[in-house]
Amino acid sequence: MQNPRSALSPENLKLIDTVARQGSMAAAARELGLVPSALTYRVRQVEDALDVLLFDRSARRAQLTPAGAELLRAGEHLLLELDAVAQRVKRIATGWEPQLTIAADAIIARSTLFELCEAFYALGAPTQLKLRAETLTGTWESVLNGNADLALGVAADLTPSTGIALADMGHLPFIFVVAPHHPLAALEGKLSDAQLQPHRVVAVADSTQRGRSVSLGILPGQEVLTVPTMLHKLEAQLRGLGCGFLPQPLVQPYIDAGLLVVKPVARPTRVVRVAYAWCVSGTGRKVEGRALNWWLDQLRHRNTRQALLENHHRS
Repeated sequence: MQNPRSALSPENLKLIDTVARQGSMAAAARELGLVPSALTYRVRQVEDALDVLLFDRSARRAQLTPAGAELLRAGEHLLLELDAVAQRVKRIATGWEPQLTIAADAIIARSTLFELCEAFYALGAPTQLKLRAETLTGTWESVLNGNADLALGVAADLTPSTGIALADMGHLPFIFVVAPHHPLAALEGKLSDAQLQPHRVVAVADSTQRGRSVSLGILPGQEVLTVPTMLHKLEAQLRGLGCGFLPQPLVQPYIDAGLLVVKPVARPTRVVRVAYAWCVSGTGRKVEGRALNWWLDQLRHRNTRQALLENHHRS
């Protein structure tokens, strides 16, 4: 007896479709070049394997039962998917990866990232893209642990690991901002750590799962509102829920609109050197396939790297 999976072969689906279209076992057998008894036996095998009746044999014509109709409906999608898989396998054999995973740090501009995704899909490549949202150490960890093929927005001062390459993206200035109604907005001059410490700071959580998490811009004993993304941090500071440093390209429109106020601070100016990292070797396979190389080619353009750090707002 066939098992359910083997019963759903393209040959059996074609056989069931022919009987339903012809309306009788005899007519279907003639079209298929089979004797009626052999056709009937194969239909019975499929029914036994699925434990359902596919045809209502009480009628003069061989009519599909609801289960039979559903089998043909779903079977059509199955056959189309099998064809698509066959085509994808052929194209992957030319050097395209089945899937490319990209980890994007919280500082990366989503609009530019999705513009690159659009350009990639326009190639008609068989590679499926998977995007991961990471922050701080978690971004580097994602490529280091093999959870991502390409990581955007890692710290540039990291030491490259075996099998991981690192390249510069650029510099990203962070500025200290508060909402106009925040108590710090009314203070004059450079704000000292003693003036900042009593006020809640907003921090983006490090997405690391195994390593030691990093916290930036937090003073000892300072109350912290921890949020999952840079956009959550921006929203919290717009509402006056806390203070903190934010990427200048992200917050500039809100500063221009008077929704955020830049406050000079006594501590050193924060300018972060940003890089991207990718896998360059793997066990038993070539990691740098055509999809990864396409993304690396885009990142070699200074304008692309700059846009990923600065173009947080649609024009």
